[in-house]
This record gives sequence, structure tokens and C-alpha cells, in this order.
Amino acid sequence: MNPDDVKKAIGYSKLTNSSKCSFALAYEWFTKANGLKWEKPRFKWNLTTPIIPTTDQVNKIISATTLRFATIFKLMAETGVEGEELHQTHRNQFEQTQGIISIKGLKGHGSANYKLKPPTAEMLREYLAKNPTDYPFPRPYVMSVMWRRARETASKNNNDPCLRTIPMKNLRNYSGAQFWYSFPDPIGVMRHLRHKRMETTMHYLRAITLDGDVQYDCKTAKTPEEIQKLIELGYTKADEIDGIHFYKKRK
Repeated sequence: MNPDDVKKAIGYSKLTNSSKCSFALAYEWFTKANGLKWEKPRFKWNLTTPIIPTTDQVNKIISATTLRFATIFKLMAETGVEGEELHQTHRNQFEQTQGIISIKGLKGHGSANYKLKPPTAEMLREYLAKNPTDYPFPRPYVMSVMWRRARETASKNNNDPCLRTIPMKNLRNYSGAQFWYSFPDPIGVMRHLRHKRMETTMHYLRAITLDGDVQYDCKTAKTPEEIQKLIELGYTKADEIDGIHFYKKRK
């Protein structure tokens, strides 16, 4: 009941500044409800740089789990959907013929439709056939437990301790980075991650490594039909020599 003591306790604690802000906000509501005079302190804090795993790391962890959870983690890596959003996804939100899944945003995210890659869409069809309930995806806690098991197994199998440090939530960061590599447009990434503010998207983009050892899958095309097919698969034109069109897509 003593605001000065509370201010000192929050300020001297070993909490992060973001947590201190949360406690100060909570106590502000307490003072209003109890008629106390309180001057809320301000704590400066910065968002931590998002950690973006590589494709090799993600694939190693996903391959170390069961087919059921491999489907879930593939969806997360491809669409950037979070655990609770997927848990609240009804089976009817997946249009099986066209392979389009509709995600309703939570935690301030918007909603969006995603056309899945053919292999992912087929995995989801098989998943839904084996899980006929209206809401077939488990709770986020169960997903996290299975992710931690998979990364431990992958770490042992590949003798790579770095795999143990990758949390499940980083699949969302990975999804945004992969979208950027295939379509380097900030507004596109914003829509893909369903952000409502461009500042949030730019925070993700600053963490993406644009240099380094980036590998590409390259293909050539001569006819309009071949060019159209490569564009539909996400390839971008890199060059043209003697009428031959060269296309590339990041692996």
C-alpha cells in the first residue's frame, strides 16, 4: 500500500526493463482501484534481436520428430503461425482442394490466408485424416515439449549443440526470413507475418543476414510456359544469355 516502497522494489529488482514496465503498469491499476497517489516510473528497454535459424537447422530438428509434429512444425516454418493460433484453427479453415489455410490472428496479429506448398499441403491432408476432431492441433505447451525433444535428438544425431538453443518460436522468425529471401519486399513480409505496424516488421528485417554463404537452386527456361512454371514455383530471374533465361531461388 506504499507506492514509494513499490517503486523502489521494482527499480532495484533484477528484472529486465520490459518486465519492470509490466509490473509498473499493473501497480498503476492497483493504485487507481485503491485511491493511491502514484507516479509511474519509466524504464527504457530495447527489443532483442530476433534469432533466425538456418534451413539446415530447421530441417534437422523437424526430421527428428514424429510425422504428426513434423506437419505442425512445417506449417509454422512455412506460414509463421504461432502455437496458440494453430491450436485455435478449425479443420474447416483448410481448403483441401487448393491447399489454402486461413489463420486468425492472436496477440495483435492480423488474419491471413496462406497457399501451402504442395508437399506441406499433402502432409496436412494426411494429418487431418488421422485427426478428425474439429480442432485437430494440440495446445502450444505440447508442441513446445515435442519441439524440445526433437531438437535434443537432432543435436545428438548431428553432434551439433547449437540445435539445443533454437526455441520453437524462432520458426516464425525463420518463416519471415524465407519470405524475404524469395520476395524482398518489406510490405510483403509485413503481410506474411501479419504485423499491424511496419516498425515491428523492420525489427525482424534488421536481423536477416543478407550476405554470407547463401546458396541458390538455379534453373533455365526458354519457352513462356517454362518461365511461367518457374515463377509460380517462386524462382526469380537472374540473367538472360542468348535467349536462355536463368532463374534462381534460395535453398
